[in-house]
Amino acid sequence: MNDTPLQTPRTDPQLPPSSDPLSEVLQLLQLTGVLYCNAELTDPWGIEIPALPGVMNVEVVTSGHCWLELEGETPVFMPEGSLVLIPRGRRHKLRGNPGDRTTWLEDIPIERIGDRFEVMRFGGGGRLTQVTYYGVRFDPYLADRLIRLLPETLHLRTHAADGSWLHGTIRFIAEEARRRLPGSETVITRLADILVIQAIRSWIESVREEAHGWIAALHDRQIGKALSLMHRHPERGWRVDTLAREVGMSRSGFSARFTALVGESVLQYLTGLRMQLAHRELRETPDTLGKIAERVGYQSEPAFNRAFKRVVGMPPGAVRKLQARN
Repeated sequence: MNDTPLQTPRTDPQLPPSSDPLSEVLQLLQLTGVLYCNAELTDPWGIEIPALPGVMNVEVVTSGHCWLELEGETPVFMPEGSLVLIPRGRRHKLRGNPGDRTTWLEDIPIERIGDRFEVMRFGGGGRLTQVTYYGVRFDPYLADRLIRLLPETLHLRTHAADGSWLHGTIRFIAEEARRRLPGSETVITRLADILVIQAIRSWIESVREEAHGWIAALHDRQIGKALSLMHRHPERGWRVDTLAREVGMSRSGFSARFTALVGESVLQYLTGLRMQLAHRELRETPDTLGKIAERVGYQSEPAFNRAFKRVVGMPPGAVRKLQARN
């Protein structure tokens, strides 16, 4: 039996295809808040934060200033209103001033407010700096393509006078942390997710002119639309000719441009996307392999099993067994 997907594409009047392929891609991050900490730090102070694989670090200076240091890179000054995103959770240091001695994060006392909400008060009693820290776990399998493209740090700055979304969001987070009203943890978590997405979006826009590869494909009107269609409806029986017709191109022209921009063929990309989604389903749902196969576009479980093993390197049942043991 061949690996033929389930059905042919059709237009759904209730749910039109997205015209924003970047939104479809950002949804694959599957962000989950791990920890939120509001740090009140007084000079002199320094904190060494360990590497956290599979976690993005988001650090926002809500008052005062500090310095960010990553090994092998020039220290970055972070005035009030700065946000830094460390996409791959690299080990790093924060200091009130260059030369301040650092203390390992785990050795600093904290006050636990909720399951994932902490307050830290640390330092020598001098000038106050407030930093909000948010750890964001993402689905490494789904987000791998995007995460690999991001730089080691994304740094955004704002000022009170510019009235920007960033300043307003940072101020809102600081106020929620200060007041600690019922529901503050949920509000802060949602706002921090917005900061992560906006930081990534700002970076993608900043490299738009010199973009190549997958990022360039997202910005291409026709290839971007095709990516969006596949991401939104992976269960449909997409073929090169049907996708080409959807985006208004010839089959050969579409195939050549897609491969040139994305770096792999249409069907290779589609199969990889389906297996990424299936991998998540295997970990997060108790559904049968047959149901998962159908949701990602395969008409039989054996066909799905063969495709999954070919792409992932192990059968789907093995992924589920590993998840059950963890």
